[in-house]
Amino acid sequence: MDSLHRLVMDLHKAINRIAAGCAEETIDGAHAFGLANDDRPVISAFMRGLNATRALKFDHPGLDTMATRTGERLLIQNDIGTTDAHVMVIAVNGLSVTITYTDVHLARAKFFIRLFDGFAAAWSGLDRHTGANLADDNAFFLVTGQFHGDSAEARDQFLAALGAALVFLIDWNKARKLLRTWVAKDDAVGILDWAARSRIGHRAFLELGGNELLGAAVRNAAPNRIGFGERLDRALGRTAAIEFLKAALRAATEGLLAGRSVRLVRDQIEADLVRHLDRVDGGLLAIVMRQLGLAHDLAAALSRDLTTLPSGLLADRQLLAARAARIEQKADRIAIEARQEIARLNAEPLIAQLVDRVEETIDELEQAAFIASLVPAAMPPALSLALIELCKVAIGGIEAAASGLSAAADIPEGRRADSDDALAALLSLMDSEHAADAHERTITALVFTSGFDVATSLSTLELARAIERATDRLASFGHLLRQYVMIDLAG
Repeated sequence: MDSLHRLVMDLHKAINRIAAGCAEETIDGAHAFGLANDDRPVISAFMRGLNATRALKFDHPGLDTMATRTGERLLIQNDIGTTDAHVMVIAVNGLSVTITYTDVHLARAKFFIRLFDGFAAAWSGLDRHTGANLADDNAFFLVTGQFHGDSAEARDQFLAALGAALVFLIDWNKARKLLRTWVAKDDAVGILDWAARSRIGHRAFLELGGNELLGAAVRNAAPNRIGFGERLDRALGRTAAIEFLKAALRAATEGLLAGRSVRLVRDQIEADLVRHLDRVDGGLLAIVMRQLGLAHDLAAALSRDLTTLPSGLLADRQLLAARAARIEQKADRIAIEARQEIARLNAEPLIAQLVDRVEETIDELEQAAFIASLVPAAMPPALSLALIELCKVAIGGIEAAASGLSAAADIPEGRRADSDDALAALLSLMDSEHAADAHERTITALVFTSGFDVATSLSTLELARAIERATDRLASFGHLLRQYVMIDLAG
């Protein structure tokens, strides 16, 4: 504390010289007194950085700068905030710069230090002190920094960086507390760190309403997806929430600097929130696509096995049943994970129903594979050919479901053609279900009119019914996907 006290006392002594006739001059907005000849470029370097970001404070007071020479040191002081314990004094002696900084918020002091990690500056302190009329517990923190430049240019770059950083300290703790209601505390600090390094800041965000700005976006864009008081990282996922908040800070700053209306900025933030929610849904639809891929693998394997039925190769059928069981177990794990994500993200409920229908489709196909492993050693060619045709219909239905799902995932991007493709694929799904019904009836008629033995007849009927039930589940998937598409189009 002695060093800060000594520097401030030196500065006050210099101010008192004004009364003794010391002239004041203004250098790039800084009030300067009693300078030496080579002080002006040093002050200009600091003010160059400060003026480069000064506009980002908007209507907030602060950043008044005063400079004076005392002995061998040039002193630069800036009153950053409204408390006596939030000040910075810079002492320049040749190529060396000493910073003495005090702050009532330890987290903000650490943030300030991090902004200069690109410079070879040495920082010490963060010691806790007390004083009257400061924070709630009258505590503040003192930090000192040392930078020794190898040239006047290096020194001036550091001074410019110091000046540019000050605006990001204004209302920093207020912004941090606000962001902490939407994301984790470390992520809130990370967002503010990014905003400072990107020369965006947080003051415009606060100026335009801050919490209300985000609250309005949630109420208007996602009233049924994000509950009152719910954090964005739970609704969108951590990465998407951070990206959205960064975009909100950028939109606020760019909008206020350009003189745009609050309503226009809010519309932009709401639109961005909708895009992030669409990406969440897109990620969940990708999980459904993985399920469909497993269903296709299983149906294709079943089709290949059915071609061997007339030959009576039992070993291949046992291998199919074992593989089908493994695929079904993997699909179950994916479905469980998908439901957990859907619940965590409070996503569109229709996606959970899509997951259920594909899971049911895989269950039916796994049952078909199990039955195929139990058919008599030599299946009559007429029956095996009919079953192969039915299996091909199921494969076509799965491919139509995948095509429709892929097109539906692209609809939020504004591609009208994708909505047409999605709806066309759903018609193909309906056609597949009708074709499967016809094939299943043909097989039933063949069994009842051909006099096959009981084992052959029962296994054929059960196998056909399992495959046909899979196409029923796919048809239900198609109806649900159509509802999902129509919701997107309506939005």
